[in-house]
Amino acid sequence: LRSKDSFSPGGKMGLRPDRATIVYANLIRQAYKKMPIIIGGVEASLRRFAHYDYWSDKVRKSILIDSTADLLVYGMGENQIIEIANNLNDGLDIEYIRHIPGTCYVTDDLENVYDHRIIASFEEIQENKRNFARAFRIQYEEQDPVTGKVLVQKHRNKYLVQNPPTMPLIEPQLDNVYSLPYMRNYHPSYEKLGGVPAIREVKHSIISERGCFGNCSFCSLAFHQGRIIRSRSHESIIEEAKKITEDKDFKGYIHDVGGPTANFRHAACDKQLKKGACKNKQCLFPNPCGNLKVDHKDYLELLRKLRELPDVKKVFVRSGLRYDYIVADKDEEFFRELCMHHVSGQLKVAPEHISEEVLNLMGKPGRAVYEKFVNKFYDINKEIGKKQFIVPYLMSSHPGSTLKSAIELAEYLRDIGYYPEQVQDFYPTPGTMSTCMYYTEINPLTMKHVYVPKSKLDKAMQRALLQYRSPKNYDLVEQALIIAKREDLIGFGPKCLIRPKDKENFKNRKKSHKSAKNNKKGKGTNRYKSNNKTGKRKPSRKK
Repeated sequence: LRSKDSFSPGGKMGLRPDRATIVYANLIRQAYKKMPIIIGGVEASLRRFAHYDYWSDKVRKSILIDSTADLLVYGMGENQIIEIANNLNDGLDIEYIRHIPGTCYVTDDLENVYDHRIIASFEEIQENKRNFARAFRIQYEEQDPVTGKVLVQKHRNKYLVQNPPTMPLIEPQLDNVYSLPYMRNYHPSYEKLGGVPAIREVKHSIISERGCFGNCSFCSLAFHQGRIIRSRSHESIIEEAKKITEDKDFKGYIHDVGGPTANFRHAACDKQLKKGACKNKQCLFPNPCGNLKVDHKDYLELLRKLRELPDVKKVFVRSGLRYDYIVADKDEEFFRELCMHHVSGQLKVAPEHISEEVLNLMGKPGRAVYEKFVNKFYDINKEIGKKQFIVPYLMSSHPGSTLKSAIELAEYLRDIGYYPEQVQDFYPTPGTMSTCMYYTEINPLTMKHVYVPKSKLDKAMQRALLQYRSPKNYDLVEQALIIAKREDLIGFGPKCLIRPKDKENFKNRKKSHKSAKNNKKGKGTNRYKSNNKTGKRKPSRKK
């Protein structure tokens, strides 16, 4: 449980209900029986199908059914909102607004539902995890606005119907969205309560694009914003930057220019815009696709323009950067200017892990790619005379991560001399492949078994290993090393992770172990001794 809620006045906990969409929609339904209710946003978007819920540790129905709403908007929602509003204005009842891409509705029968794919029902995936994995695989395949089909999932005697995703906004539309007269602050009524802390992270930051073709397994972006990148124009972004400089709290620093992935400014390839994203192929994993357009020129030009604005001292890039995309770019100009102008002493990137089996399930590039990026980063900083560092984001307990994997990561941290202050323990969120693997212990793409650390002890040990130097983690780290039969990492040598608690007892055990080892090899008091001439052994003479 968190002690603070950054989105509530004063950062206080308990001001908003759990499962807020369900609670609010049901209260509206009680007060206004016939009022059309339309739900949307991230919570609704990711829970639109029957899904695994970590809080309750069970499969829950679609949020559309639990909320008693009439219509669910998934994705970013601008196109859907306008079309729904126009239909309502034209006098169409909510029960007949069932044709809009990017929406879901509930129906009694499939008489008017065409060209659809049926996935396992709520009851079937509740009873059988393989059904859950197969259902997720189909959802995963049909989330493209070009090729996606209508999906149907039965919930008892009702049918949840998902229309195909809507096309992402094109540049002029996106510019229009961000040119609206936002107040750019929380409501003044919250001031006396301490304000809303979350505003600090975004107030002087700029969203420059949407979507992500990185498609990491643990990320819900592909399920929400999609894999097709859409960017704002330079003019739109610069206009917003000028508004930021007029803010009374502005100190000359634009904190971020980016989005889900800052250095993605265009579609992965020309084919993606016409035929959609590939169903069974990734743009960057396991290696960059041959059709992938690797180009940072547009983003670099944008950053240069922002740096030149009056009253702007520094423009930082703090959104996620795909380091494998940077490594794939043969032109090093962006990487050099990134280090020169847009890093605040520390560059945060997300290798997440270094164990190959874990990275494969994460959909992340191999360790060698990350190390190539790190080496190049330090080479560039040495050339430009800057002392800057990389801060890696790391994740413990992801599906596929064993104690062996966690120890491998701990040893890597030891070797590079890095001690992370914060680490993220994997948290299953609806709409991700990793969550499907967590619940089912099956990789939905291969239908093969996946080891998943689920017990409190296993998760606690894996997390503790990433901060093995912390005294509060000592017992967990020691237990993990003993269970994994890696007592060689307990000791006083440079490769050891922790020192033994009882030094004298440890030394005696080491001596005893060494003596037993020598006896086993035929040394010491062995009853056989070597014949120097022949090299053969003969029985020693007994006294």
